[in-house]
Amino acid sequence: MTCHLKSSGPHLKIWIVSHLCLISTESSTRNEQTLRAVRSFLMERLTKNESVVFLATDPELGVVGFIQLYPSFSSTSMKRLWILNDLFVSPAARKHGVGEALLRRAEEFAGETNAKGLELETWVNNLPAQRLYEKCGWKRNEEFYQYTLYLW
Repeated sequence: MTCHLKSSGPHLKIWIVSHLCLISTESSTRNEQTLRAVRSFLMERLTKNESVVFLATDPELGVVGFIQLYPSFSSTSMKRLWILNDLFVSPAARKHGVGEALLRRAEEFAGETNAKGLELETWVNNLPAQRLYEKCGWKRNEEFYQYTLYLW
């Protein structure tokens, strides 16, 4: 499999939004109203350049994966920080280095933007993803606890 990485252009926004919608909503909660809301939210992020998406393409299969980053900032380091929010590789392209290539591109992009680094969170039971992240040099944070306050 030949994997090429590129930034998403305007012509691919609809494709990205459609695929992000499918993986951003759990199958048990997926309904047309939810998909419309997710589609609208993601399209707004892309249209307003509030998100960065890199695509992995294969000459025969087309788009086989993507990674989506959202910006954040650290006042203590006075630098940008990128949040890796979505990483998806189509089942046909898994185990061919696509996920690693997308993670490397995100790392390069963080360097190009003079960022402090990248952060992500994953399900505790998502062991394949954890193995991939650790293989690519990501470290589990054992210095800080993460707290969340949901307002919905």
